Amino acid sequence: MRIPRSNRLKRGLWSAGVMEPRLVILSRGPELYSTKRMFEEAEAAGWSVQILDPLKLTTVVDDNGVKVFNKGWPVDCDAVIPRIGNSITGKGVPIVKAFERMGVIVLNEGGGISSSRDKLMACQMMNERGIPVPITANVGTWQDTRRAISRVGGTPCVVKVTEGTHGSGVFLAHTEQQARQLVYQMLERDMRPLVQEYIKESHGQDVRAFVVGGKVVAAMRRKARGGEFRSNFHLGAKVEKLEIPDKHSEIACKAAETMGLDIAGVDLLESSRGALVLEVNSSPGLEGIEAASGVNVASKIIQHLNRVWEKKVGQGDSSEAPSDQEVNGEGTSDAY
Repeated sequence: MRIPRSNRLKRGLWSAGVMEPRLVILSRGPELYSTKRMFEEAEAAGWSVQILDPLKLTTVVDDNGVKVFNKGWPVDCDAVIPRIGNSITGKGVPIVKAFERMGVIVLNEGGGISSSRDKLMACQMMNERGIPVPITANVGTWQDTRRAISRVGGTPCVVKVTEGTHGSGVFLAHTEQQARQLVYQMLERDMRPLVQEYIKESHGQDVRAFVVGGKVVAAMRRKARGGEFRSNFHLGAKVEKLEIPDKHSEIACKAAETMGLDIAGVDLLESSRGALVLEVNSSPGLEGIEAASGVNVASKIIQHLNRVWEKKVGQGDSSEAPSDQEVNGEGTSDAY
């Protein structure tokens, strides 16, 4: 289903005589659905948009601060939306932080991306804030697996790596022997295994709440197909629209805030003791949520960016007002 664009974003975004604000989307896949949708909506809203591969950018740190270069030219922009995949977190986050040092708007910032990618750190941070999560144990040696299983309520239990996405590295262990075997294999590969409580009531399904700017803008229920217990859209799960309960929404927003994320896909498990946060995704996909909910989520993201931009401009940031020479095309414009 093609989701119509909104024209409301064009009106009153910037004052007369000021150049179009410049947005950089950091993405290794310009052809990907989520990247294309945000590009379309940002352009429709009046942004000058460029998609750049974060791994092909160069950063220079000198006495004048930090500068980012693309193919030898400085990247000058007003805002950045990072789409940093899990596999490039280590290399992508420093690029994001460089843009932060340059003083531009960044949705999401590097610290939030890093925290959300480490499942153990994220679990600890949410627990400190009183956000309900499944009981989780970090196992340092395979001999401790039995104690960990006992702490999370016995088998079946979930065994997963601390860093992974789209359901990779997540297994359902039906016996203690199977769990010990999985933990041993992960440790042998220098991975950090987690043993986590299995929520029987949510077998094969979860709730994805899409949070933008501290509000849930769309939600869906994901249901795995066949005998699969993971409900990730990329694993072929069915998605359906969901009117998310207020309590679920409150938990999702608090989880995104705790991770320091403006844009987040918060995955919730519905248990007998209420909603539990399974994971907070800092680069959530748009295809499934837009199809299921009928909400133009890409537009919601750009609307939030506009509000942040308007606030920054309203505070009189002189860097946002180009000189007469720049407006007339006489100034330096190396990046574009």
